[in-house]
Amino acid sequence: MIYLDNAATTLPKFLSVTAAVSRAMMSMTSPGRGVYAPAMRASDVLLDCRIAAAELFHVPESEQVVFTFNATHALNIAIRSLADKNSRVLISGFEHNAVTRPLHAIGCEVRFAGRRLFDAADTLSQFREQIGWATLVVCTQVSNVFGYILPIKEIAELCRDNRVPLILDCSQSAGVLELDFAALGAAFAAMPGHKGLIGPQGTGLLLCKDSAIPLLYGGTGSDSLVQGMPAYLPDRLEAGTHNVPGIAGLLAGIREIRERGTESVFQHERQLLSFMLDRLNGEPRLELFSDGGRSQSGVLSLRCRNLDSETLAARLGEQGVCVRGGLHCAPCAHESAGTLPDGTVRFSFSPLTTEEQVDSACETLIQIVNY
Repeated sequence: MIYLDNAATTLPKFLSVTAAVSRAMMSMTSPGRGVYAPAMRASDVLLDCRIAAAELFHVPESEQVVFTFNATHALNIAIRSLADKNSRVLISGFEHNAVTRPLHAIGCEVRFAGRRLFDAADTLSQFREQIGWATLVVCTQVSNVFGYILPIKEIAELCRDNRVPLILDCSQSAGVLELDFAALGAAFAAMPGHKGLIGPQGTGLLLCKDSAIPLLYGGTGSDSLVQGMPAYLPDRLEAGTHNVPGIAGLLAGIREIRERGTESVFQHERQLLSFMLDRLNGEPRLELFSDGGRSQSGVLSLRCRNLDSETLAARLGEQGVCVRGGLHCAPCAHESAGTLPDGTVRFSFSPLTTEEQVDSACETLIQIVNY
């Protein structure tokens, strides 16, 4: 099997991640529910993971790191804390349904800023023109479909200058690109644990500048006499039993990324992208969506001129090449790029992807499209 669907979920994991999950399942219970050893070990893992994430993403205090089930959970907390039906929300033209569906459910007025693929100047120009209209900005750092790296530092500066709160979707960038949460001044940054941080599914993080409105209400192991949620982070946003084995695995993944360095991870994935582009350029039946890697992470979307995307992805899967075809839960990104209604086939890399795997996947792809 050649796994190239890491933009959905990384596979394989570092051995340290699977070992940490297993160890936690055998030796830990729930934090805040007792002072006996298994509960205290769980508390230590949660604290260590908050500290490691705060250091990686330059969050001033570890209490500002909140555990969630995934990035979608984190984005829902952030969006529902800052948006209501009267909000005017400015988003990029490359957002995931995890952003657009909550905004639709609330009934906000939404406008797009920047719908030209791999055109940071246009994206920034569109945000600059419309920032005065907005009461909230929500923006992805990297498109999950195309790997397009948006000009987040400049967009964040616009938001600060105009006193418009910013929510960042770091689903495709956390663990791959540098993220200085304090310097950006964003209200929130949401991310999954199971992608670039190489943690298990069912884990995520919400970085909080200030407090937020809880999405879930229930037990926290703290302030039990009070029927409202605690006023302080992280307890205010973490109702119910934590996914302790998942968080233990996430801690191991974050430590692996910190040891390698995000710049090293990014360069590795960019080299694989460059290699794949070299292998596929000139194939007449393929349309590649790339700017040569100038403003692109380790993600490559393509279309075949004689096969729809779902069929091509299925045929690759039959040959042991795991990729994702279709709309990737991001129809507005495909609308921006002109790839509706069939979408694209997406190849995506991780720190554990090898050049040999990419080469073999390219050979299989070429054979299929020219059959």
